[in-house]
Amino acid sequence: MTAPAKTNLTVAEYLAIERKAEFKSEFFNGEMFAMAGANRLHNIANENLTLRIGMQLIDGPCRTLSRDQRVRIGRTGLYCYPDLIIVCGPPEYAIEDPDTLVNPRVIVEVLSDSTERYDRTTKFEHYQQLPSVMEYVMVSQHQPRCERFTRTAGGVWTFVAFVGMDAKLELTSVPVQVPLADIYTGVVFPEP
Repeated sequence: MTAPAKTNLTVAEYLAIERKAEFKSEFFNGEMFAMAGANRLHNIANENLTLRIGMQLIDGPCRTLSRDQRVRIGRTGLYCYPDLIIVCGPPEYAIEDPDTLVNPRVIVEVLSDSTERYDRTTKFEHYQQLPSVMEYVMVSQHQPRCERFTRTAGGVWTFVAFVGMDAKLELTSVPVQVPLADIYTGVVFPEP
């Protein structure tokens, strides 16, 4: 997130501004945070992943939604735009806004230099408060690496890293496997 645009907004004020805005903003605790644009490596990895997962889910009960889909975490009040969402069964939307999803099953964030720390800590803490979220995946744009956190039946989050172009990202709550080579098709990694 970037610096707040205005503080002490109500949810209704935020949603009214967001409907007319030329750019997306996240919202938390009365503050609106403008989202920075993504770089080409981020966009390529995100589009590749969206395409590969979407094709695997096309005829089933689950579907992908892109980074333009706003999500509300009811327990914390965060409104945000994950890079990729998987929703299974009928999508459910916030009472206060019929365009804000409240029941994603899988959330994917492609990490960027400006948001990586936030995505790994605070944002993940918010996502854990959404009972429908079963998996959280972070995708590196600097190396072939995907990190998957899965909620167990006891509510504990387990971690698995998929590393290298020969690895396959596997989800547990939906029938999806994506080779990292497919996620990173067209990505030229920066020199270490």
